Amino acid sequence: MKRTPRSTWLLLLGATLVGLPTIAAAQQTKPGNNDNTAYGTTSAEFLLLGGGARGVALGPSYAATATDASALYYNPAGAALGTRPSVVIGTYDYVADTRYSWGGISFPFSGNSKVFGVQLGTFGFKDQPVYTVEQPDGTGETYSVNETFVGVTYGQRFSDRFSAGVTAKGIFDQLGTVNGRAFAIDFGTDFHSQLNGHPIRLGFTLQNLGTTMSYSGGNLNRTVPRDTSGTGEEAPVELKTKAFSLPTIFQVALAYDILPATSKNSQITVIGSFNQANNNRAGFGFAGEWTLRNLGGSGFGAAVRGSYTWAPGNNASDPTLDTALNDEENLQGTAAGGGLFYDTGSFLIGADYAFKYMGVLGPTHFVSFSLGW
Repeated sequence: MKRTPRSTWLLLLGATLVGLPTIAAAQQTKPGNNDNTAYGTTSAEFLLLGGGARGVALGPSYAATATDASALYYNPAGAALGTRPSVVIGTYDYVADTRYSWGGISFPFSGNSKVFGVQLGTFGFKDQPVYTVEQPDGTGETYSVNETFVGVTYGQRFSDRFSAGVTAKGIFDQLGTVNGRAFAIDFGTDFHSQLNGHPIRLGFTLQNLGTTMSYSGGNLNRTVPRDTSGTGEEAPVELKTKAFSLPTIFQVALAYDILPATSKNSQITVIGSFNQANNNRAGFGFAGEWTLRNLGGSGFGAAVRGSYTWAPGNNASDPTLDTALNDEENLQGTAAGGGLFYDTGSFLIGADYAFKYMGVLGPTHFVSFSLGW
């Protein structure tokens, strides 16, 4: 029996991936059917804010191309493709005066076939006034929110075309006086080959698969009367809260270099992705990056990036209503950015910027710095 050429299989796979977003966008709930999508039912949403400005500019599709320390966040299998230790740190000027910061460091070892990495992400705000029904002008008290996750990654390159990795994460929430914790894992694979002499990469990732988040302490601890008269001795009680799931996402991402890096120090990459979350319907994204290296014969380089990510729950405007907010909502999921770097082969230093539009919530800005040696 005649075997199908590998390039044909890759083309079929690429066509399938490109078609998935169309199918996802066409999935609309029919009148009379119940939509059981668990919108707004997950906790620790800060786990979805990204890692590094390059990844924010390219969106979740970056899972197919990440190979430096930022791959610890997007795809632990990609971190195994790095050839030198790498550090990426950045901070995100998020909506409503909140801030998200992320940092990661990866160490290849065993002939660069394996990698160990650590990442840390924090989100929150401080000293917000407390308002109550009885005191609508404020109680004089303040509260703060601090959400943190710590991840440890191991990845391995099993051949010249396939790698896999896993990340174990601890998630810690401090919401005012109430706290919660959870545990999760990320799993990723990366397949890389050639199509018509151009690099092609395929990444599968499963993020934030873990325990539920339960909350306790602080204002959940109360005292109530032991009898119904309300005048007797009081007893300590703890208010029970619902355990919330983490925002778990499965994703497939495909990247193709339409202009390989070997072509006059210029590289153009296009990426497409499909994802399914436990708190949203199926979504998709696409991105592009143009990188110039060795500018003027030196080690300096630059890159420009852009992406669009469709998340149905975030793009649910009513098409029958024409409001001033429609244009803002249509920009939801748009991101762009760029970076400058200096790379000698044995040493790299770079700075990146990303702009992401959050619809009616307005723009957000991410700045990060990278180092490799």
